[in-house]
Amino acid sequence: MHALIDGVLTGSVYALMATGLTLIFGVMNIINLAQGILVILGAYLSYTLSTHFGIDLFLGLLITIPTMFVVGIVIEWAFVARLKGPEKTAMSILVTYAISLVIEGSLNEIYSVNDVQLSAWYVNKSFLLFGVYFPYIYVFGFLLAAGLLSSLYFMLYRTRFGASIRASLADQSAAALVGIDVKKVSTICFGIGVAVTAAGGMIYGATNTFNASTSYDLITRLLTIIVLGGMGSLGGALVAGILMVTLEDLVGVVWSPIWSTMSFFIVLVIVLSIRVSSVNSQREWPDAKAVQPVVGGPCSLRAGTTTAHDEPGVPADRCLHLDLHGLCHFMEHVLGLLGVRVASAPPRAGTTAGHRR
Repeated sequence: MHALIDGVLTGSVYALMATGLTLIFGVMNIINLAQGILVILGAYLSYTLSTHFGIDLFLGLLITIPTMFVVGIVIEWAFVARLKGPEKTAMSILVTYAISLVIEGSLNEIYSVNDVQLSAWYVNKSFLLFGVYFPYIYVFGFLLAAGLLSSLYFMLYRTRFGASIRASLADQSAAALVGIDVKKVSTICFGIGVAVTAAGGMIYGATNTFNASTSYDLITRLLTIIVLGGMGSLGGALVAGILMVTLEDLVGVVWSPIWSTMSFFIVLVIVLSIRVSSVNSQREWPDAKAVQPVVGGPCSLRAGTTTAHDEPGVPADRCLHLDLHGLCHFMEHVLGLLGVRVASAPPRAGTTAGHRR
């Protein structure tokens, strides 16, 4: 029971960190490999405010969140905005990885490679409820994640700017024709995606020891969450984050801590093997149900699939499905960069090249 509760509370924080990653991909088709080190940067900012200025970790978010938003804007303007063309997604992997290396080196130079952890009165204390001890930091982190995710959802579906985001997702050319500044929308979305790392980094730093190299483990977990939840699906990131961290905790308690981390990636390999082999064997669009995120439900932020493949009865602007065909191409790009050739399955009988149902 304790592992289950910890998994749910911790999973919400991982979902918050993954939300920024999936929002950036959904809006811009960018795989931000720097998200992990940006989470660690947010943790270090909270560490600096707490250690050197005596500012409470949660109050410090009033400083670190806007700071990380500006960092995201600068990264997008200086590097990401210059990525164009059909190789944009593949090139974003190299660019954001280079950014993460620069930030990692800077953090090692400033803070050294020694592990640190955030401290406050609520970090190591807990309270008893219904016979179960709840750590304050996990409960506070869960409430923070729930509040920020709810605010993000409200922004996307209840504001004019959110409508601009969803219009840009559906068709950037059409959105530009009706007066929406698509470039501005993309820039702000990137800033928001980076800003949430300040909150996620603070909670992560209070519950774990960390240094700059911790980002490698973190980004692999975040990528696993958004792939399982559906790349571009905010709801999927929330569900996948909670499910995967809960599974990890349960495996560590029931079986062995050695296999707890491995369970994260075993599930990813199984799911990707099933999904990718299914898409590659067809090389054509399946029906709407087949392109749903793994656990993300019908509503996704992935662009370009909102016409003939929408669920009946679900408004087009609320249901942007995951493009699994594009995901396959993305994986082929990554394997190609590693020198691995991927053979495409032959087309099915009765279909022609480029045909999509």
